[in-house]
Amino acid sequence: MKKLVAIPVLFLLACSFAGGYGALHNQISYSVAPEYFTQYKFIQFQIPEGSSPRMGAAIVGWNAAWWMGGVIGIVLIPVGRFLLPERGYVGRMVGVFGVVALTTLVVGLVALGASYVLLNADSVGELSVYNRQIVDDLAFARAGTMHNFSYLGGLLGIVTGCLAIHRLAKRSKQSPIDAGSHG
Repeated sequence: MKKLVAIPVLFLLACSFAGGYGALHNQISYSVAPEYFTQYKFIQFQIPEGSSPRMGAAIVGWNAAWWMGGVIGIVLIPVGRFLLPERGYVGRMVGVFGVVALTTLVVGLVALGASYVLLNADSVGELSVYNRQIVDDLAFARAGTMHNFSYLGGLLGIVTGCLAIHRLAKRSKQSPIDAGSHG
C-alpha cells in the first residue's frame, strides 16, 4: 500500500530530477555557447532582457526538461512498483532516477565531445535564428548538439533505469532482510 501512496511523490521527484538536470546541463552548454541562449533559447522561452544569463539558462533548462521526468516516471515507476520490495522502494527509485540523470549527462557530454571532433566551420556554415546572425556558428552548433542528444540520453536513461531496477530486484531477492516484502 505504501508503494501506491509513493507513486505521486515519485512522479514529482522524477520531474524535479529532470528539471534540476536541465538547469545544471544548461550551465555547461551556456559555457560552450552563450549565443545559443541569448540569440535563441532566451527568446524561445521568453526570458526577460536584463536577466542574469546564468539564471536565464537555468530557467530554460528547467522548463525544457522537467516534463521529461514525467515520461521517465511513466515507465520506471510502474516497473519499480512491481519488481522492487516495499522496504526501501522510494530510496531505490531515487537512486534509479540518479542512474537516468547520469546516463543523460554521459550521452550529452559524449555528443558535445564528438561535436568538437566532427563539426567544423565548413560543415556548420553560417547560422541565423529569429533573423539574427550568429557570431560563433560552431559553438552554437556544438551547444545544440549537446541539447539534442541529451533528450536521446533521457530516453536511453529509461533503459539504464530499467536495468538498474532489475539489478536491484535481483539483489533484494537474495537479501534475507527483503525476503517476503514484495508486493
